Amino acid sequence: MQNPHGHLEKLAAQRKRKAEASTTVDENCPAVAMFRQYQLELDTKHDKHERLVKLSRDVTIESKRTIFLLQRLTGSSPDIKILEEALEKLKTIENTKLLSIAKELDQEDPYKFLRAYSPGLQEYIEAVSFYHYLKNKKLVTLEEVQKDLTFKSSFSSVDGIDNELSQLTTQKTEDGNSDKTKIPDTQCKVICNESEMDKELREVQVHVPPTEYFLGLADLTGELMRLAVGSVGKGDLDTPFQVRDFLQLMQSGFVSFGNCGREIGRKLSTLRQSLQKVETACYTLQVRGSEIPKHMLVDVLSSGPSDYGSNFENDMAANDD
Repeated sequence: MQNPHGHLEKLAAQRKRKAEASTTVDENCPAVAMFRQYQLELDTKHDKHERLVKLSRDVTIESKRTIFLLQRLTGSSPDIKILEEALEKLKTIENTKLLSIAKELDQEDPYKFLRAYSPGLQEYIEAVSFYHYLKNKKLVTLEEVQKDLTFKSSFSSVDGIDNELSQLTTQKTEDGNSDKTKIPDTQCKVICNESEMDKELREVQVHVPPTEYFLGLADLTGELMRLAVGSVGKGDLDTPFQVRDFLQLMQSGFVSFGNCGREIGRKLSTLRQSLQKVETACYTLQVRGSEIPKHMLVDVLSSGPSDYGSNFENDMAANDD
């Protein structure tokens, strides 16, 4: 009688020999070399994507800090020191994180990596537009944003030299020995001269698509709503009405775009909610402001539309009757 364990061990040894034979790859095969090149390109793309995601996260964090700083401003004459500090923070973001993003996107299709840095870009546009509103009472334009994100930068030529030398160097593997062809001196001089030319300044930019610009502006409405409610608590009763007029203009502009995409539609819904809160707050200040002490106004406005929004709706219905 045959030993079943011995038969199983024999089958296992056969499978192991087949697996070892199947894993043997001929590196000199053109198809293998082609797929090695594909692997290198994909790894390079994924690494770049991860770096852009990390940079975008840093831009988001610093932009939020700038927005929190700007929320300390109230009144028609904001503190110049806070504005200068906010501008310094924005310039730091541009000259560090956003400059690194621009270098990563150099000679690349920006739309290929747009989803990687889109959150940070939108948060930065929100911070810049909030700064421009507090300083100039107007929106920042797309041209102004793009101008701030266009840089003159120099690049290291070491990578370029390595790539060109690797193209001129052929490696043959025979019996485990490697042999590299010698590169002519004239070709080395050409490479060195080209590398010196690469040290010159080159223009790079973080491309700002119009959709990203609109999405960043849509996020601004939430900050303006907080500004309107917060200014009441500090005794400024004019800012809510200014913010209301500004948000109404923004809403009319966004509505004119029509159905531009799911994300813009979602942001437009948030814009309507922010505008409704500011309009209800302005109604409370205009009609019932004399009934409520000034030190209690911010508590009434912050309590939500359930307390005073019903009065607004009831009064509007009575006017219709």
